[in-house]
Amino acid sequence: MQKGQIQFEYEIYDSIDELLTEDKDLLEQAREITSIAYAPYSKFLVGAAAMLENGAIVKGTNQENASYPVGICAERTLLGTAAMTHTNVPIVTMAIAYNNLSAKSDVPVSPCGMCRQSLSEYENRTGKPIRLILSGMEGKIFIIENTGNLLPFSFSGDHLLGL
Repeated sequence: MQKGQIQFEYEIYDSIDELLTEDKDLLEQAREITSIAYAPYSKFLVGAAAMLENGAIVKGTNQENASYPVGICAERTLLGTAAMTHTNVPIVTMAIAYNNLSAKSDVPVSPCGMCRQSLSEYENRTGKPIRLILSGMEGKIFIIENTGNLLPFSFSGDHLLGL
């Protein structure tokens, strides 16, 4: 038997004021767009804003539904929009912020498993890693250099093709 270990490093910032201007602007846009998220059931508003390699900014919010499985997360809303409006253009950085109307929003949260898989697929599709900025409406901020770090052993098209 052998044992393996997976580790990755990420940056931790105490506030938005510590970020580089470009990162600060992107995170501010993600925080702002939470205001138009549709989350009447969970009251957990999520906004995402991404800088694409061509300089375009694409945004998305979560969209809930009374039939819970029908809803869609902000990250996947953004990925679909980016894929349709900027076909095959890599995402350089994505900022994800949330506003929990029922509790504090001061601890970074990471994408759900379905979104992690979707981010991994987008990275594979464009051949470029996606850098993530994770935050609430205030407090600490995490920066992860590659979304692949969030989903080790990810499933990919290579598995379907037997590669």
